[in-house]
Amino acid sequence: MQATGSRRTTLPAMPPTRSRRAPREAQTRRPAAPAVPASLTAVSAPGLDDDGIYTSTLFDGSDLSGQNSAAVEIDKCRIANSDLSGTRLSRAMVMDTVAERSNLSNLQATNSSLVRVEMTACRMTGFSWANGRLRDVTFRDCRLDFSSFQSSTATDSLFVDCNLRQADFHDADLRGATFRTCDLSGAQLSGARMDGTRLINCTLEGASGVTSMAGAVVASSDMVTLAHLFASALGINVVDEESPD
Repeated sequence: MQATGSRRTTLPAMPPTRSRRAPREAQTRRPAAPAVPASLTAVSAPGLDDDGIYTSTLFDGSDLSGQNSAAVEIDKCRIANSDLSGTRLSRAMVMDTVAERSNLSNLQATNSSLVRVEMTACRMTGFSWANGRLRDVTFRDCRLDFSSFQSSTATDSLFVDCNLRQADFHDADLRGATFRTCDLSGAQLSGARMDGTRLINCTLEGASGVTSMAGAVVASSDMVTLAHLFASALGINVVDEESPD
């Protein structure tokens, strides 16, 4: 016998619901703080060896300048009053580390990563972190003029009260970066990805590649300067209103 019962009604298929992604800037959060232990071991013989691993170490007044090291790992360390100027790093990993009042001028790093790192009151003129990664990184009151972050990716990273004059962000992914009260005069932004980048009370006179700022979030107080920059980039001549004949 064939079972009987109510007939199932087939409803027309509903079109798939497409979730709306939040704007990139809404996804940006404050950088996570480095997990630096209260107790650290002071380094006895300063140096950065190839493939060296430095964990829970205190570099205080250390001379680490002019070195050339590959695949160095610095984890849960504190660097204070130290000199790393002119040092060259490749494939370095720096995690859960604090650097303060140190000289990192002309430090050159390639294909390297900064993860949960804070740098405060550091001299970093000519500092270069190219083709690298920055995640949960804070630069506070640092001198970063003529620095380079070319082709690097910054995620949940913060620049506060920094001198970034003539800094190079060419082809960098800055969608997860915030710049607050920074001097970006003459900065190179060409090719940068800035959808969601936050720029609050920053100086931008003379910056180039400003058309890359599409989608960025800026303070209303910065709009007059930006209007002139965009006009210049688009070849628009701005003149004072002419009097009627």
